[in-house]
Amino acid sequence: MPKPRRHELSDEEWGLLAPLLPPRRTAGCTYRDHRTVLNGMLWVLHTGAPWRDLPERYGPWKTVYDRFRRWAQSGLFDRLLAQLQARLEREARLDWELWCIDGTSVRAHKAAAGAGKKPAPRRAGGPRARAQPRRVREQAAPRV
Repeated sequence: MPKPRRHELSDEEWGLLAPLLPPRRTAGCTYRDHRTVLNGMLWVLHTGAPWRDLPERYGPWKTVYDRFRRWAQSGLFDRLLAQLQARLEREARLDWELWCIDGTSVRAHKAAAGAGKKPAPRRAGGPRARAQPRRVREQAAPRV
């Protein structure tokens, strides 16, 4: 089998996850292959691209997004994580002092999202008259 692409599951990783996923066959229809759809989810999550920019090799973006949303709402990802952690714990391969999920977030300024500058407030009646310095007031008008 060819080497998986950069953001895709290897055969070993897929072998661990496949038995934990729901059955592909449901009442009335057969789901698109879980591995292809899961690889599409990983591609979007890793690249940060919008769902609509998902490469065609992963199937329709709407299918991948709908399954991601359904699995997230049903708690499937939490159960997968718990089962994989339990397996690593049984094999004494999990160090709880080093294990963590990166929850870093960096907030960008609103202008970074394309927000425009506020327009300057407009004053009625044109430019405001300002007080002039004394030397200007007392000068004679220029001769023509």
